[in-house]
Amino acid sequence: MHVVMFGDQHVESLGGAQVSMRLQRRFLEEAGHTVTVVAPAMHGALAARMVGDIDRFYVDLPSVPITFDREYSFTWPGRRTDRRLDAAMADRPPVDVVHVQADFWGAFIGHRFAARHGLPVVHTMHNRVDVGIEATTPFPSLVLRTLNAWQRQALGDATPGGDGWAYQRRFASRADAVTAPSSHFARRLEQHGVGSRGSGDVEVVWNGIDDDVLDAALAETPAARAPGRPRFIWLGRMSPEKRLLPFLEAVAESGVDAEVEVVGGGGQLRAAQRLVERAQPAASVVFAGRMPYEETLRCIQSADAVVQTSIGFETQGMTVFEAASLGTPSVVSDPDIAAELGGGHWTVPDASVSSLARTLELAAADIANGTAPEPDPTVRERFRQSSRTAAMVEVYDRVTGR
Repeated sequence: MHVVMFGDQHVESLGGAQVSMRLQRRFLEEAGHTVTVVAPAMHGALAARMVGDIDRFYVDLPSVPITFDREYSFTWPGRRTDRRLDAAMADRPPVDVVHVQADFWGAFIGHRFAARHGLPVVHTMHNRVDVGIEATTPFPSLVLRTLNAWQRQALGDATPGGDGWAYQRRFASRADAVTAPSSHFARRLEQHGVGSRGSGDVEVVWNGIDDDVLDAALAETPAARAPGRPRFIWLGRMSPEKRLLPFLEAVAESGVDAEVEVVGGGGQLRAAQRLVERAQPAASVVFAGRMPYEETLRCIQSADAVVQTSIGFETQGMTVFEAASLGTPSVVSDPDIAAELGGGHWTVPDASVSSLARTLELAAADIANGTAPEPDPTVRERFRQSSRTAAMVEVYDRVTGR
């Protein structure tokens, strides 16, 4: 079948949803399906790397950059974009199903495309829109009202409501199936009336890990832990909702004699560096910057524990599942993620820096004593992208009547 995916950002840019869509595309193609990914065109150095055969997978829509580093961009949903998209799709095989994996302009464009061509829609809710906007904008209520008005105009939908759940309900009501990457997020969506038209259900399909990369990493697993101080790793975008600064405060407060590696980039990098310079923690803190995916997995595997610090923001929490697949336990701040993960972690009792500090102390002691918890071994197989692709193909088959 021919699956057309829609994203808010180009899948070759940085981000968890983009990583997931890249994997989905490749594994669907390997299973014999055709995939086209529609997203805003990239700019600058990132665009220069987009050459060769990889272009055949993408329809890049005209866009304008929206971040200083020009990594993220925006496409206005409207008739001009509709015409450009239809013209680009005219030379491609007939489409069987539209898979929307976007929250904003990509979702508008995808639903408009499906409606024009009478195609079934699967909508994956990757993000909790209300929490994300509250964490990243100064006037979240105004932003949500504006976003809802924009959505109603773009989709021709007069359904009332101006909060984040109303916004997500409008998309869900137009979808033949709605999926979410975790049980806890799926249940929360259903509790707020966000579900597919007809059933009102949200199906759980985890985002996965590349089978080949996982197998290569597992083949390099050492027989025993390398000697040395406890090794913690924090990974993610350096923005307030990820709670990097509280983590570094907890490292300093805990007094743990450990090695701490911070992987990623973002607007809070300089603030994080200044905090470490000021606090002078007993632990050594290294800012490793952004890394290729395979190298990131190797860092997770060589660490004694991954530290997850955001609360209420993540809809899955990829890093702790990647860690569990590699046999690395986690320090988990979000209780929903802890419940989804099962075993193999230290749970932080509450959102305070002191609680996180005490949990880091406990984890460091367990690591040093050789009593660290072991991740649930079933996560590894359930998290493989091949199994996730098979689960999503079942959804595609159902909505297309195959």
